[in-house]
Amino acid sequence: MTHSARDFYDSLAADYHRIFPDWDTSITRQAATLDALLHRELGPGPHQLLDCACGIGTQAIGLARAGHGVVGSDLSPVAVVRAAAEAAARGVRLRTVAADMRQLPFRPGAFDAVVCADNSLAHLLTTGDLEAALTDMRRVLVDDGLLLLTIRDYDEARRTHPTSVPPQVSHDADGRSITFQLWHWHDDGEHYDQEYFQLVPAGDGWKVRVRRATSWALTRDQVAAAATASGFTALTWHTPETSGFYQPVLTARAAAGPGIVPGHREGGFPR
Repeated sequence: MTHSARDFYDSLAADYHRIFPDWDTSITRQAATLDALLHRELGPGPHQLLDCACGIGTQAIGLARAGHGVVGSDLSPVAVVRAAAEAAARGVRLRTVAADMRQLPFRPGAFDAVVCADNSLAHLLTTGDLEAALTDMRRVLVDDGLLLLTIRDYDEARRTHPTSVPPQVSHDADGRSITFQLWHWHDDGEHYDQEYFQLVPAGDGWKVRVRRATSWALTRDQVAAAATASGFTALTWHTPETSGFYQPVLTARAAAGPGIVPGHREGGFPR
C-alpha cells in the first residue's frame, strides 16, 4: 500500500522538531555545513537559494540567517506555515510556498542553488517522478547553478534490508520525546512502508502518535543517473566524514540550456 507523502508531513509538521535531540542546535549545525559547501562551490555569496523540501525550516532558517536570500517550498502546506512562523520567531526573513517539487512555481533561472535535503527524494516512487523533480530543479537554476541534495545511505540498506532504525530522544519545553521507525520492505527490495512512531509527554505518561509513508530506497547510482538525465553535470558525492552532514550529500551543476544566460538570474520568483 502506498501512503501519501503530503498526508504524512501535514500530520508530522507539529512534531517534526522532535526527531532532533535539539532542533535549534541542528538548524545551526546543518546551516554551517551546507553554507560551507555553497561557499566552496559558488563563492561567498550571498546567494539566492530555493529549499524545495523545506519542511518546517530546518535548513532554510539557518541558511537565511547566514545571509542568503532563501525561498522555502514544500509539498505540505501545514509544514510551510510552520516554517514561516518559526523563521519569524527567530527574526529571520523566509518566504514560503506550498509546492510539489515536480512542478515548482518559479521562473527559469530564478536561483543560484537548489537545496533538497533530509531524504526528501525518497518519497518519489518512480523513475518518472524522480526525473520530473530533478528536471524542474534544473529549470529554476541559473546555468552552472548548484544542486545540493542529501539522502540516506540506502546503498547499505539495500544490502541489509533493516526493519527498524535506532530510536532518537529529544528534549524541548514539553519534556522528552522518543521517535523510532519500523520498515516493511516491498517484494521488489527497493521500496518500503515506514511506520513512524513518536512517544510524546502526556501528563504523567506518554501519548503514541503513528504516521505512515512509503519510500524508495534509492542508491547513489540511481540518484546520479536521474540527475544526469535531468540536466546536471559535475556530480560529486560527499560522505558524512568529509562534509560533516549527517547524510551523504550530492553536489551537481546545472548544465547549460537554451533560454538562460550563464550567470544571469531571472528577476522575481513566482511565475
